[in-house]
Amino acid sequence: MPSPALPDRPDDPGLVDRFGRRAIDLRVSLTERCNLRCTYCMPEEGLPVIPNDALMTADEIERLVRLGAEHLGVRKVRFTGGEPLLRRDLADVVARTAALGVEVSLTTNAIGLAARAADLRAAGLDRINVSLDTVDPDVFATVTRRPFLDRVLDGIAAAADAGLGVKVNAVLLRGVNDHLAPELLTWCLERGHELRFIEQMPLDPGHAWDGDAMVTAAETRAILAEHVTLTPHDAPRDGAPAERFRVTDSATGRALGTVGIIASVTESFCGDCTRTRLTAEGHVRSCLFSDDESDLLGPMRAGAPDATVLELWRRAMWAKPRDHGDDADGMVHPSRGMSAIGG
Repeated sequence: MPSPALPDRPDDPGLVDRFGRRAIDLRVSLTERCNLRCTYCMPEEGLPVIPNDALMTADEIERLVRLGAEHLGVRKVRFTGGEPLLRRDLADVVARTAALGVEVSLTTNAIGLAARAADLRAAGLDRINVSLDTVDPDVFATVTRRPFLDRVLDGIAAAADAGLGVKVNAVLLRGVNDHLAPELLTWCLERGHELRFIEQMPLDPGHAWDGDAMVTAAETRAILAEHVTLTPHDAPRDGAPAERFRVTDSATGRALGTVGIIASVTESFCGDCTRTRLTAEGHVRSCLFSDDESDLLGPMRAGAPDATVLELWRRAMWAKPRDHGDDADGMVHPSRGMSAIGG
């Protein structure tokens, strides 16, 4: 059955959609490759490798980010993967992006970051989001299928020493690391890193995600509340995915810091989404959960002028679905996994 026709797009230069949302936060995937094999993200054998000549070059990334920043209202750029540190030209890509006057951040597993943190900071990187589900080495090896916890922790320490802001992203898996959530929170609070717990999303390429087995945001709050007191933060979210809480010592009332909880599945924040995404192959993906993609790189390589590329991008965002990849109340389980899409 054909999709219903979209209403006419308004004469608006930005990345607006039919539901009144405006995208100002650009996520750019640099590669689908990763040096971990997290059980909720990638199969043990990895994924088929995209040929290098199919990936955006540094010049092409710079052009698309420039179009976003100068014409579409993009104010923040986060580089993702896969693992973006596997791009040898990452510092060059960061420097070109920072020169455009936008905030630049990086989502990484921090393996190899120890040797590159200072150079990335000098290139203009503002902060990092590190994927770290536990600080227990045995559990880390179980979740990631790799014994690299020490390298991750060294990378985080080097980033902080270089002056980068550090956030930690964790996914709780029932019966695997959920009981260690308070330990991870304590570790982050002691070092001044804001921890954000993320509900496991249906973004695994093997489609093994089970909503009934997922540790929900409500359960996460309950686990933490057995050890500390959580009070909703009064700062506005402004489209941020995390609901933030002030953390205090339950016995003394001493302020310990903050923690965020991202309830992507059970407490949808789609109505306030401000994100637009580019896959490593230069496709616009208006929604993380949608299978709809619009190719920008192909037309660029065929000689399309900026005006054409901008119009393709605007049209792609105008078609952005209402909620979780669908205009109905369901949840789309996309065919591509998170590592191929870019978070």
